[in-house]
Amino acid sequence: MTFKALRTSENAFENLPDWPYRPNYIDDLKGFEDLRVHYIDEGSALSNDVFLCLHGQPTWSYLYRKMIPTFLGSGARVIAPDWFGFGRSDKPVHDETYTYTFHRNMILAFMRQLDLKNITLVVQDWGGLLGLTLPVDEPDRFKRLLVMNTTIATGCSLGKGFEDWRAYSNSNPDLDVKKLMMRTTTILSQDEASAYNAPFPDIRYKAGVRRFPRMVMTEPDMEGVEVSKRALAYLQDKWGGESFMAVGMKDPVLGPQAMQFLQSQIRNCSSIMKIPEGGHFIQEWGKEIAEAALSHWKMR
Repeated sequence: MTFKALRTSENAFENLPDWPYRPNYIDDLKGFEDLRVHYIDEGSALSNDVFLCLHGQPTWSYLYRKMIPTFLGSGARVIAPDWFGFGRSDKPVHDETYTYTFHRNMILAFMRQLDLKNITLVVQDWGGLLGLTLPVDEPDRFKRLLVMNTTIATGCSLGKGFEDWRAYSNSNPDLDVKKLMMRTTTILSQDEASAYNAPFPDIRYKAGVRRFPRMVMTEPDMEGVEVSKRALAYLQDKWGGESFMAVGMKDPVLGPQAMQFLQSQIRNCSSIMKIPEGGHFIQEWGKEIAEAALSHWKMR
């Protein structure tokens, strides 16, 4: 399949605060040969542990900058890709390109091409909507889950907070990402908020930003519902790995109520670490979460 896409200039990513990581690219991902995916890959390729960090909307792998050093300090390898449409990855220009299956197939192909094993899956927002469905199809690759402010969508409403967010997103097709991040995460500096905005020079680059809220499966006939139900059943009945959860208590979309329900659905899941001042983008409080998760798993 041929995809028409844009590629953000490398110049846009110069001098980002707290982001010393070298970009890596794959331009021959199976099924996506016309597109280039970006990821960071830090630590030893020989490590027994791989932390696979999946971001959500409208962020990119930069979201994990406060967690990566702690993960690396445990001796693990850390990999953080950007979804197509975000970060340094290519950005298909047609809104209809962005589907649940498109992105799920991308991350499955990525994981298989790099042959990742002993994975600690680190997810938030769309990182969880997609990522938490991966263990059911690749159970031998996954060892742990670190779950933050996300859900598994199975065709039901996620509540007023999400519906309000989707309505706002739909009415702002040229979403000001910097402004959004500053409003929702007040601890960000101007330069940090600008780093989140760097991938999107203008509206043409924002098809993924527009599409992700619309893709959330809030109706029973939406694409992704069946695989999510299958994944949820696996996590409820067959998941044998370790888990750790953290929640930003001030998130109006996927906050305490959503996370408490998700905790009840994952077999042998630990109690939830609460970040009282944390919002939806809980990775901005990521250092303490990463340290707590490693301690829980006796990895430090």
